[in-house]
Amino acid sequence: METSKPEPGVGPGTALVLIDLMPRIVALPLAPHTGEEVAARCGRLAEAFRAGGRPVVAVRVERPNVAEQPPGSGFAEGIARPGDIEIVKRTVGAFHGTGLHERLRGLGVDRLVLAGLVTTMGVESTARAASDHGYEVEFVEDAISAFAADEHEFAVRRIFPRFGEVRTAASYLKAFAAE
Repeated sequence: METSKPEPGVGPGTALVLIDLMPRIVALPLAPHTGEEVAARCGRLAEAFRAGGRPVVAVRVERPNVAEQPPGSGFAEGIARPGDIEIVKRTVGAFHGTGLHERLRGLGVDRLVLAGLVTTMGVESTARAASDHGYEVEFVEDAISAFAADEHEFAVRRIFPRFGEVRTAASYLKAFAAE
């Protein structure tokens, strides 16, 4: 869903935040996009952000109060690279108790482009907290997916536009190519 704003946010002060792209979550039955499709688009977006000198934040969740995390709890292949900000959260959203806000502000970031899994969980929770912290928020609709297509569509069409712009991966890749 492209909006009326002419250009996606790729300028200075913009960071890409990739939520819960972990093998055990990527492998879940998701819709309208498979976890593999989302991970592949997120990988391409991350490469474009890195090449453009913009920060990439890779977020993963760990279950609190367990001795060992379940298999597949690391980042999916190609998501986190040296130089990226890696965040481990223990709640649904990426901000609470992680130091993410302080790290982003230290880099002069004021706009977040959100992608990853799952639409109505980690992505939406992170978006709400980002808005509370005063960030401009953008969403990459086809680099996000949910447990059901109708959940995803509702969030993308009704909830996300209240927080920021909703775009496609291609619009960001095109904007970086034009720089």
